[in-house]
Amino acid sequence: MKIPFIDLNLTHKEIEGQINQAIRRVIKRGDFILSRELELFEKEFARFCGVRYAIGVSSGTEALFLALLSLGIGRGDEVIIPDFTFIATALAVCYTGAKVVFVDIDERTYNIDINKIEKAITRYTKVIIPVHLYGQPAQMPQILKIARAYNLKVIEDAAQAHGARIKMPDGRWCMVGAIGDIGCFSFYPSKNLGALGDGGMVVTNNEVIYRKILSLRDYGRVSKYEHNILGFNARLDTLQAAILRVKLRKLNKWNRMRQRIADIYSDYLRNIEDIITPFLAPGVEHVYHIYAIRTRRRDDLVKALKKKGITTIIHYPIPLHLQKVFKYLNYKIGDFGISERVASEVLSLPMHPHLKINQIKFITDSIKRFTKSESYTK
Repeated sequence: MKIPFIDLNLTHKEIEGQINQAIRRVIKRGDFILSRELELFEKEFARFCGVRYAIGVSSGTEALFLALLSLGIGRGDEVIIPDFTFIATALAVCYTGAKVVFVDIDERTYNIDINKIEKAITRYTKVIIPVHLYGQPAQMPQILKIARAYNLKVIEDAAQAHGARIKMPDGRWCMVGAIGDIGCFSFYPSKNLGALGDGGMVVTNNEVIYRKILSLRDYGRVSKYEHNILGFNARLDTLQAAILRVKLRKLNKWNRMRQRIADIYSDYLRNIEDIITPFLAPGVEHVYHIYAIRTRRRDDLVKALKKKGITTIIHYPIPLHLQKVFKYLNYKIGDFGISERVASEVLSLPMHPHLKINQIKFITDSIKRFTKSESYTK
């Protein structure tokens, strides 16, 4: 049985007619840049997140970069991020000229370890960027408490967590991205809410930040040929906005489908020796952009599943502190032991809303057979 890691065709088939209508509507209007369609999507996404403002930008990386710039982050500043995440989080910091400071992760959730943040804070620290990795919310109440104690800003990297929620101390359920000072999302095609190309979004309740990012994403202009600040060409285009408007209406449904698939995976893989299934922290709603297991025989399992026609991906095999691009920071093997261990064991299984039960069973049966094989037990 051939099982791809993700099958976007099945997702798009469900809404093909609506997407085609949206594209035709944009072409008919001939309005392709900073259009009414984008304004509507921004309002709808802001309402979905429960915030006042949303600004469409060209990618999730650009969302983080512009968010940092809107806070005045630059050379001489330090920004704290988790060591185990996609490199875009770190690169956005570097683009500003600021220094990226890594913190190890919690071994259960793979999110930043809140007990290690304070040790990384110096007089140069300005921002903490928690990443809601794989779709599981980070411990935002505790992170906010630390940030407020040290007068720091919080930018949420919610690139993998569209629609994920967390229960706050007052009992309210809040969408990730709407909890810190700024939230950043990616619409890369494989995301829970994905465009047919690149795209991103910044959300905030702060009007000053909102207006600053509006200008930053569009050449720093205040009118067509009047520019007050150094800006960028970082706009979300109209076609992507129109497509994302269609998909946003399906997001809650697709997230529930992902959650159901994750439950089935975890049930089928329960109590298998050397297989660690995802931990679900209390008081959060995980949206499973990624369903990642861990095993000490990860590389052998990858090969075994590939022979069965099952495609898997490793998110992420090299923690950030060991990436060559960050060699100048002088980190070494052993500095972040949890990140290093997780990176050597983690494996992402096929996950998308339309994954079938018989496919899940085939995948999990293949894993069970591998763990019981003679080559595995030697």
